[in-house]
Amino acid sequence: MTVIAVVGPTAAGKTALSLALAEELGGEVVNADSMQLYRGLDIGTAKVPVGERRGVPHHVLDIWPVTEPASVAEYQRLARAAIDDIQARGKVPLLVGGSGLYVRAVLEEFDFPGTDAALRASLEAELAEVGALALHERLRAADPVAASRILPTNGRRIVRALEVITLTGQPFAAALPSAPVPFYPSVQIGVDVAGPTLDERVATRVSAMWSAGLIPETRDLVAEGLREGRTASRALGYQQVLAFLAGECTEQEAHDETIRATRRFVRRQRTWFRRDPRIAWLDGADPALATMALHAVHAECAGAP
Repeated sequence: MTVIAVVGPTAAGKTALSLALAEELGGEVVNADSMQLYRGLDIGTAKVPVGERRGVPHHVLDIWPVTEPASVAEYQRLARAAIDDIQARGKVPLLVGGSGLYVRAVLEEFDFPGTDAALRASLEAELAEVGALALHERLRAADPVAASRILPTNGRRIVRALEVITLTGQPFAAALPSAPVPFYPSVQIGVDVAGPTLDERVATRVSAMWSAGLIPETRDLVAEGLREGRTASRALGYQQVLAFLAGECTEQEAHDETIRATRRFVRRQRTWFRRDPRIAWLDGADPALATMALHAVHAECAGAP
């Protein structure tokens, strides 16, 4: 049975579309947002409250404490188990999220440890944008031993180390497997919005998160070890609020930097997903988005061998 993936940048409209498709197709959502895997990271990740899921079952959410380092391999195992269960019950699995590596880890024959050209391209784009020193600090937080052995100016090796760590959840000593091949038949729907409109959506979303209580939520998570969490502490919004709580910036500066950082992340997401020719792109601002997505799903499924 075909897996329907709904992908694209933050704030483009993936959640609303996934709920509409699930209602029409008898589907269940499997999360592919790397930060929604963490318990308590609710407001800052735009996690849909249970009461707003319109009765659509959601899977692979809230599985790790904030102190747990990310593991794409473990996520792959959990997401595939959820998909297999959904299919066994005759339902349609919808893989939904903006974490490109996590989507590919599910849909591709993706063994770990491994390498991934799209992840490499994303890291190289980030290297060009923020510089080797900033990425080296990220590497130091994730793998101090590797960071001590790589010059802060050696952007190529820093990117390589971060690639392996992201893929494996382990230090930079892992070997790399061969290129992946499809694991599930899938239809991939990409949702995006024109740049200025999406920039405004991001700003509106961040302000709404502030109003909804992102700062007190972050403060509560600090007591649960958020600062020590190698992955969760870097989540957009939480990272900036942690800086504010530490006295490193004002609240307004944290708010504004969250907007800027999210917009940078949106550009990286676009770079990642736009490289995949299998994704059918739709306008997230179009009132007929759900109808067009249904047409795309039916057309792809009808044309499948």
